[in-house]
Amino acid sequence: MSRFGRLVGRDLTLALRQGSDATIAVMFFVLVVVLFPFGLGPEPNLLARIAAGVIWVAALLASLLSLDRLFQTDFEDGSLELMALGGLPLELVVLAKATAHWLVTGVPLLVAAPVLAVLLGMNRDGFGTLELTLLLGTPSLSLIGSIGAALTLGARRGGVLISLLILPLFIPVLIFGAAAIDSALGGLSVRPHLLILGALLAAALPLTAMAAAAALRQALE
Repeated sequence: MSRFGRLVGRDLTLALRQGSDATIAVMFFVLVVVLFPFGLGPEPNLLARIAAGVIWVAALLASLLSLDRLFQTDFEDGSLELMALGGLPLELVVLAKATAHWLVTGVPLLVAAPVLAVLLGMNRDGFGTLELTLLLGTPSLSLIGSIGAALTLGARRGGVLISLLILPLFIPVLIFGAAAIDSALGGLSVRPHLLILGALLAAALPLTAMAAAAALRQALE
């Protein structure tokens, strides 16, 4: 676990030193949400009705922005080979890098989401559920994205390929994340949706690590 923590800390240090991934993700998240009132018009009831879906779609797209660099830099400078030859299993390397990706991109989205919900006129009753769904859902996006990043490692235009590969896999997280918020705003129970999001996260932890690790081994051969 100490090696796992050091790897997460290393990726966080590199990301914060560059400072671009978190900033770009948040700015993209904000801009996508802000564009909807301009496109649909300043109709409060309409914006409030679609707020949950808009925020979740924007969060999903923002999480895609830096996925192509999840393993690419380490692959190019040889660090990934050293990680594969080290004492830490490659599956845990995948989990560590996905954790760092979520801390850099997912956590800022959690902070920005309530502000954007206010902009869209969402009822305050949905704020808590919004944060819970993002807390459960955005780690799943980073984990699922690690598969696409590993499969497209070394490919040209990897960012486009990642989008094509993993966007369909993001759909269940999007559906249940937005549905939980709608249920909260409608006075219905959100527990089933949150349980499904939790189950998706629990399933993603081992499955994505194994799949991404297998793809990385293939890329390193």
